[in-house]
Amino acid sequence: MTSNRVLFVLTVLNLAMLTFLLLHQTRTVEASSAPGVLRGTALEIVDGQGKVRAAIHIVPAGPARRADGSAINDGKTYPEAVRLQLIRPDGRPSVKIATTEQGSGLTLSGGIDPTYIVLNAAGGEPSLSLTNGSGQLQVVKPHEK
Repeated sequence: MTSNRVLFVLTVLNLAMLTFLLLHQTRTVEASSAPGVLRGTALEIVDGQGKVRAAIHIVPAGPARRADGSAINDGKTYPEAVRLQLIRPDGRPSVKIATTEQGSGLTLSGGIDPTYIVLNAAGGEPSLSLTNGSGQLQVVKPHEK
């Protein structure tokens, strides 16, 4: 009978110590003092349905490519570029910002094709191209003196 009492007292003491430790153990969760760096070759932001709505990609040098990855055979080889795209719910990119060694460009598209604004600063030849819904194009370039 004495050994049963000793075991009972030890069990109660163990439960009391466990309860004390669980109630008094506090850990604060904090972010590190310096923010980390996110590194990768691309970044995509998707909506609730899994569609890509924003993307930053490094586009390798070579021929221009369509959205499906097929090459556009215009005979030109384009340099490596970094491109940021904001994409409409229907999958069409409506804002594009790109930069290469030759320069940078910004494209804004309207809701009706082909409505575009293209601001281009490449190779010492800046330009602003405006295309309306009828496909009429107007190019604005600086005047030479």
